[in-house]
This record gives sequence, structure tokens and C-alpha cells, in this order.
Amino acid sequence: MAGGGGNGGIGRVKAGSRPPWVGLAAAAVWVQVAAGSAYIFPLYSHAIKEALGYDQRALTMLGVGNDVGENVGLLPGVLANCIPPWAILLIGSACAFLGFGTLWLAVTKTLVMPYWVLWIALCIGTNSSAWLGTAALVTNMRNFPLSRGTVAGLIKGYVAVSAAVYTETFNGVLGNSPTNLLLLLALGIPTACILVMYFVRPCTPSLDEDNTTEHGHFMYTQISSVVLGVYLMVATILGDTLNLSGAVTYLLFGIMILMLLAPLAIPIKMTLYPNKQAKEKPTALTPSYSTDSFSGPDQESAEPLLGSNSTTLLPGTNDSDESTDLELLLAEGEGAESPFSTLAQIGMAVGANDTTILLCLFGFCNFAGRILGGSISEYFVRSRMLPRPFWMMCTQIIMVVTFLLFATGLHSLIYVSTTLLGICYGVQFAVMIPTVSELFGLKDFGLMYNFMLLVNPLGAFFFSALLAGFIYDKEAAKQHPGVLEPSNCFGPDCFRLTFYVCAMVCCCGILVSMIFISRIKPVYQMLYASGSFRHPRSQQQLH
Repeated sequence: MAGGGGNGGIGRVKAGSRPPWVGLAAAAVWVQVAAGSAYIFPLYSHAIKEALGYDQRALTMLGVGNDVGENVGLLPGVLANCIPPWAILLIGSACAFLGFGTLWLAVTKTLVMPYWVLWIALCIGTNSSAWLGTAALVTNMRNFPLSRGTVAGLIKGYVAVSAAVYTETFNGVLGNSPTNLLLLLALGIPTACILVMYFVRPCTPSLDEDNTTEHGHFMYTQISSVVLGVYLMVATILGDTLNLSGAVTYLLFGIMILMLLAPLAIPIKMTLYPNKQAKEKPTALTPSYSTDSFSGPDQESAEPLLGSNSTTLLPGTNDSDESTDLELLLAEGEGAESPFSTLAQIGMAVGANDTTILLCLFGFCNFAGRILGGSISEYFVRSRMLPRPFWMMCTQIIMVVTFLLFATGLHSLIYVSTTLLGICYGVQFAVMIPTVSELFGLKDFGLMYNFMLLVNPLGAFFFSALLAGFIYDKEAAKQHPGVLEPSNCFGPDCFRLTFYVCAMVCCCGILVSMIFISRIKPVYQMLYASGSFRHPRSQQQLH
């Protein structure tokens, strides 16, 4: 957008005059944690069932509405290029207020509503996650174009622990009250977004690859996020195994809030000690951004890096958590991909007495995989020009072995297998996001990202509901002959065939990844050889 310097005009700013770290700290923590509202349906679903007298089938259909709202984000993806981030956050806030507010009115019996109204309300409420996630991720990917892998890992990592944050809040200050939780979602999400929307905005990015200060900031943010993840995992396990007093739960909640505030130390430091920041190196072309905080970056020259006849990205994993009970929530976020939305049942089938620990382990490893996947892929793509999908291929190889370990049904291997699988899922998702941005550019990144997420409900339906569910019910019927609808299955046969099928799918994924890597290797050589990101045309493609 061109701007003039006169009255009413939109002026220009020089590169580096508006550091993007405030936006990253605000988005990565508060907006992304708020965006995890879709993963806490189990915390209030039973209250809906009891208050309104629904049966399990009706509740299951509400769960479908929860997943639909979470994953259908094409509209915010399209609008990411048409309206500024603050407007996207505002729409997401309105969705949360309208959707969860309607559910609160129904559960408290303030208003009597038909079932279809509640289903739509839940879709609208959880759809706020798509709006918030798009605003945070798209804005920060554009603000840090030379650190997109690291940024993607950080931002999606915070979403991966959002369910654990909500759980600590639910247990610590809300008194385990589903109605209080719904009220928090209806009012707290809009409040958080309004407080930070000024900071989640386009900034003139640093195009200096050798900025040691910025590298130090990323390292600090990653370490603080890992410490938060470890703390939430330990706090969740302690809360599940010990009878903690009210004072202790409030203390744990207070410590969590302080850890969530930790990334803000970077913009505070940059404000108090501005003279100590490394100066930006001059570049051949500096992208222009408006000084108006409600406007976006110039994007008219953004172009995809591959032609229309090129191979498109084939996502190798899902990013949805189809939790159906309270224990699945403790998986700490977005990472319980199919068929592991049934992870609790898998644990019980092989004799794991406390599935909460199993789910916490999977959630933390998924979170750690996102942080590591973003950082490691960023390092090797710049130092060795190694295409990011190489790491997806590596994780699929590990996943083949992991699924075969699961198929053995040995109790001694369940925790090792869960650890490996959680890390692999996390790495894959952290790698997919920057790969999409590199192949298709940042101009339409919001649309591409949300289009990629459409595979979540499809994968969950085919692998979890159809495959795993059918095999589980079939084996349960064998174990309980004469019972009309047996509910439980025990032993390795409950999921063995499912694991074999998943292993074969991963083998196909390895083959596809090898072809894909060979096709896109020239693109990465063009982008990262000899500092090509500083070439004018490359910068146009990036922005």
C-alpha cells in the first residue's frame, strides 16, 4: 500500500524501527494459548449432557461440531490478505463471545435453545481458534521471514500446551466448574485479544541472518517455552496423583502465569536498553510497511516459488485433538492426532493403569518436537541447504518402527513408543508450516496454512473413527460373545491391525517424501545459497 507523508497519508518506516518482538511475545503466548479453546471440550461436555439431558450420541455429534469449527479456517486464511491482523483477532473474539456465550446461557438454563442452535454455537465458538491462529502465525511468519521454522515451532508449540494451561486454570481458580469455564472462554478470549491486538501487527522485519542478538532472543524464548512445558507436565501429573490443597493449586497457577509472561522480557529489554541492540545491515531492497498499526505490509509483488506444475505439499500428519473424555485433554494440546485420539484406550488395552501419565508424556513430546523441528530444520536449511521435508521423511521412518513397537502390545514398550511418536508428530507439523511458506510464498500463506489443516478431520475420520474404531469394536465383540454392544477391549489385538496399516501408510509417506525432496531441492538451493534471501527478487517473493 502506497502512502503519502501529508495529512491523512500513510507514511513509511525504516527497517528495524519497529521491532517485531512485542508481537511475537504477545501472539506466541496469549493469542495462541487462547486459540486452544477447541481442545478443552471434554472439560464442559459432561455439563452440557447433564444440564440439557442429551444422550451420548447427541454429545458425540457436538464433538463433531467442535472439530468442524476448529479446522475450517479458509475464510480467515483468505481475509489475511484483505484485512489487518487486529480485524482478524476482533472477528475471532466475536466468535468466542457469541459461541461460548450461547453455550453458557444454555448450560446455566438462562435460555432454552434447540439442539441445532447449540451445535452451531459450538462451531462458531471453536472457530475462533482458526481466526486467532491465523492472525498470530501469518503475521509473525511475515515479520520473521528469515526465521520461519523457529517461529512456526514456537507459536505452534504454545498451542500444544494450551490445553494444559486451561486445565490448570480450571483446577486452580475456577473450582472445576464447567459453567465458569464457559464464561471464561466467552469473556476471557475477547479480553486477551483486545489487550494484545495493537501489538500483533505487521512490522518491518530484520533481514540480517547474522544478528546474534536476535538469535539469543530466540534461544531464550525456546528455553522458557520448554521450561513451561516441563512445568505443566509435572503439575498435571501431581494434580492427578496427589490430593493438593487449594493454596497449592493457586500457587501452581501463579507460577504458570509468570512463565507465560517470560517472553515479554525480550521487548522490555529492547525498550530499556535500545542502544545495545545490533544494528541492521543494509540490504539491496527494504520491504515497505505502513506506519499505520491497522494496515498490513505491501504484498503486491509476492509470488509463489514454484510454478503451477510443481509438486504440491503432501502433509504427513494431522493437527487435531479429538478428545472425548477428560483424560485426553491432559495430552496437552493439539497433538493427539489420529489414531491417537484413542491413546487412552490404547494404554488401557495393553495394561497401562494410569493413562494420564501416558497422555501427558505424549503431549509434552509433541510440544518438544515442534520446538526442535522448527529450530533444527532452520539450522540445516541455512547451513546445508537441506530441504525441510527431509525431516518429515526421517520422522516417518521412525514412525514405522514405532507403530511396529505398538503392535507388539508389550507394556514395557508403550512409554518408549509414545515418546517417539509424540516427537515425530511435533517435528512433522513444525516442518510443514515453513515448507508451505517457502514453496508458495508468504502472500497467500494464511490460505495455504488453513487449507492444509482441512486434512485433520479427514484423517481423524478415516484412521480413528473408521479404521481404529471398527477394529476395536470387532475385537471387543470377539472377547464378549453374546453381548449386544461391548464397550471395552483388552489386549494387543484391539489395535494391532490398525498399527500395521499405519506403518504401511508411513512407508508410502517415505517414498513420497523422497520424490518430493528431489523435486524441491533446486528451490532450496536457489533460496539459501550464497545468502540469496538478500537478493531483491528473493525478498519480493518472501513478502
